[in-house]
Amino acid sequence: MTRVRRGYIARKRKRKIIRLFVSTFRGAHSKLTRIFAQQKIRALVSAHRDRGRQKRDFRRLWITRINAAIRENAVYYNYSTFIHDLHKRQSLLNRKILAQLAIIDRNCVYMISKEVRDWKESPKMI
Repeated sequence: MTRVRRGYIARKRKRKIIRLFVSTFRGAHSKLTRIFAQQKIRALVSAHRDRGRQKRDFRRLWITRINAAIRENAVYYNYSTFIHDLHKRQSLLNRKILAQLAIIDRNCVYMISKEVRDWKESPKMI
């Protein structure tokens, strides 16, 4: 049986699908088939990698903001003991919420950290 060469319709369909994705790219990256197919793969790889990196970067930002707010009020000396005591108290505040509070209302963060410290120092009821 002879080999069938695919016609222009199959190529046209393939180009159309990828072209929708890369229509905003500049230069040959949006015009030449082989190059825009490679650029699509590269863009998807970068997006996948940077989703994880974005989570990491935001967590670092939240930790920095909380640490700055805590040290400013001098209730706790460092971030790690504050978070440890917060978890021991089984508080439902996460880092994102605490960081937003640190920006909006520093006094609220001061009150929370003072409450956590007072809970830690009080005698435990058994």
